[in-house]
Amino acid sequence: MAMNEAQDRFTLLVKQHKSTIYTVCYMFSNNRDEVSDLFQEVLVRLWKGFASFGGRSDVRTWIYRVSLNTCISSDRKKRRMQPVSLDMNVDLYADDDADTRQIDLLHKRIGKLQPFDRAVVLLWLENMSYEEIAAIVGIGVKNVSVRLYRIKEQLKRMSND
Repeated sequence: MAMNEAQDRFTLLVKQHKSTIYTVCYMFSNNRDEVSDLFQEVLVRLWKGFASFGGRSDVRTWIYRVSLNTCISSDRKKRRMQPVSLDMNVDLYADDDADTRQIDLLHKRIGKLQPFDRAVVLLWLENMSYEEIAAIVGIGVKNVSVRLYRIKEQLKRMSND
């Protein structure tokens, strides 16, 4: 495949799936610059793997897998390198309607989960089937079911702090 043809196909792929990539990146950070950096890193990794992808799996599955792996790796690096900030003087709830508060609360609670669990719950929130989730994260369907049950219970037990 010629370079221009590959670039055109890749550009189309990114246009079709940019909201998926952004959603995954946003789940791992709510800082605009950091989300942008994660998005760019995902694009680099997708481009590097594009020629060898070959359609062995569904393209959506491949994009989710690359996006999640990139964000999880970045999250691990960030946690190793930076101490956790306990500064609570940030106003995360500039918009004060009930729906926005609920969404912000859910995002905050999901952010407390381990990276792999965050990935699983994100895919579930994207209305993916257990089979699709299993294919993307590389675990069995039964394991997805058990893990989601445990994640939901963990989210229920979290305080509103």
